[in-house]
Amino acid sequence: MKTLAKLPVTIVTGFLGSGKTTLLRHMLDNAQGRRIAVIVNEFGELGIDGEILKQCTIGCTEEEASGRVYELANGCLCCTVQEEFFPVMRELVARRGDLDHILIETSGLALPKPLVQAFQWPEIRSACTVDAVITVVDSPAVAAGTFAAFPDQVDAMRKLDPNLDHESPLHELFADQLASADLVILNKADLISPEDLARVRLEVAEELPPAVKVIEASSGRLPLDVLIGLGAGSEEHIDSRHSHHDHHHEGEDDHDHDAFDSISIELPQADESLLLDALTQLVVQHGILRVKGFAAIPGKPMRLLIQGVGTRFDKHFDRQWGADEARTTRLVLIGQELDAALLEAQLRAALSV
Repeated sequence: MKTLAKLPVTIVTGFLGSGKTTLLRHMLDNAQGRRIAVIVNEFGELGIDGEILKQCTIGCTEEEASGRVYELANGCLCCTVQEEFFPVMRELVARRGDLDHILIETSGLALPKPLVQAFQWPEIRSACTVDAVITVVDSPAVAAGTFAAFPDQVDAMRKLDPNLDHESPLHELFADQLASADLVILNKADLISPEDLARVRLEVAEELPPAVKVIEASSGRLPLDVLIGLGAGSEEHIDSRHSHHDHHHEGEDDHDHDAFDSISIELPQADESLLLDALTQLVVQHGILRVKGFAAIPGKPMRLLIQGVGTRFDKHFDRQWGADEARTTRLVLIGQELDAALLEAQLRAALSV
């Protein structure tokens, strides 16, 4: 009986808005015949990233595409890894003769180290290996000292004095994402000056083992051969990688990222400019970190995809509404101490719905 080689797995981590989903889409669009399964760990009640990735079917039928995208619900992998990750991996292991590679996109608030350690479990270790952990860095945000394009979430004093002992939770998580990396992508490199990019490279290098490569990219556009086939075997050495959260898994109260809320809101059709103006106001008033979702625009046959980081919004019409599909607007708002009822009421008032 032929022995199957271990199935390589690439883990893509990075903060919200750094460009992880864009990188995965690029990898799928350039798969060159590779049979790739995708696991999306979505922070939020709606599977929005999963929806986006399912569009990248590379010529597959809808049924085949649905079979290749697995999705873990509700966010933080360090909390859900045992409950949800293992059954998904077991199913993929059973089908590994049909696969060439697995891609995992973590939540922007997840810690990568516990996920990599899960590949030490005997049933997974015998069948899979972590080809590489890729950490995607939002270069303009790091250049601005905010790490995640959320300036209100970073301790202003620490930004002024890097020698202070106190670190914000975001900086600790940023450091932990880098600590697990086998490859770091300085994304959005085209959006900052060469001088700022050089500063970002130096700051990132301070958190990395010397052997970890750092490369620059715009919109995650890199040759696939640079991204996969690294053969890092990350599960073999992850225990030696120090992170701020190494001792934080004994009690739930130690999870810094538990402070982040994710709420979902469903609305009827909405005027595009009114909706974006209303969302911008909510971001400013309530410190919302991320907005993602779909909007139904009156008179438009296509669905509007909306992704916002801070007050910066990207939008485009991604596909036709299905004949039997309800034309509703569905949004996920991510932030700290969010009041779901208040946010929905403000949105409805602004849209007069």
